Amino acid sequence: MHFGGAMFFTDYSMSAPELARALEERGFESVWAPEHSHIPLSRKTPFPGGGDLPKPYFDAMDPFVVLAAAAQATRTIKLGTGVALIQQRDVIQTAKLVASTDQVSQGRFLFGVGGGWNQDEMEDHGTVYATRFKRVRESIEAMKEIWTKETAEYHGEFVNFDPMIARPKPVQKPHPPIHVGGAFPHGARRAIRYGDGWIPGGDIREVLPKFRQIAREAGRDPAGIEITSFALGEDLDRVKRLNEMGVARVVPMFPPEKADKVLPIVDRWTKIMQQVNG
Repeated sequence: MHFGGAMFFTDYSMSAPELARALEERGFESVWAPEHSHIPLSRKTPFPGGGDLPKPYFDAMDPFVVLAAAAQATRTIKLGTGVALIQQRDVIQTAKLVASTDQVSQGRFLFGVGGGWNQDEMEDHGTVYATRFKRVRESIEAMKEIWTKETAEYHGEFVNFDPMIARPKPVQKPHPPIHVGGAFPHGARRAIRYGDGWIPGGDIREVLPKFRQIAREAGRDPAGIEITSFALGEDLDRVKRLNEMGVARVVPMFPPEKADKVLPIVDRWTKIMQQVNG
């Protein structure tokens, strides 16, 4: 089982290079950075975690910037967006960001994507909440065209461009793996349709057999779709169960604090990793 670590990287947390080096030294597979461009003061949709929105959501740095910095401070650890909010991003510019990050990391980028929950945030970017997931799908389809074809074009309802050239291409072929965030069943279906991995929400023990059945019905090999479980507590038994169920990766969310607060938590997770993987 792979182990990663995620953090809202802020101007008061450990830096992404600092955390990435610490994780790499301890044998972790990946480091992940979430995304929020801004937080509107209005709130049409409640915070999925309940209660007030935590301060780091307001303070998060751009994930591509911090991951590119982490890439230069490390050699082997993979670098993931957890998750990039595709519904509020320019498609052509994001395709170049992904390819460029994959280039500067020498093929270590993991492209975690999602459609988001904050209606006010995405509306500030001109995105309609009700159709955001169709926009995400078209965006991913269009980016695949850009990454894999010398001359790319795409014509959809939300994404539309005539033949063009955009380089560099990613190091990873055909492109960096796309990990789609979202709960069962709709998030699972999106992952099966255009993803290489699924980042589900909540307890997935009951839905994993259904996910695999849907994947087979869609002509996908379930074993070819990596499942990543985010934001776990320090629960060895639960991680062992997830491993037995075929979950490929667990990614605890570390608090956006300095090293003296974070590294003891990282070390406890290192022990969990060692116990699970022997």
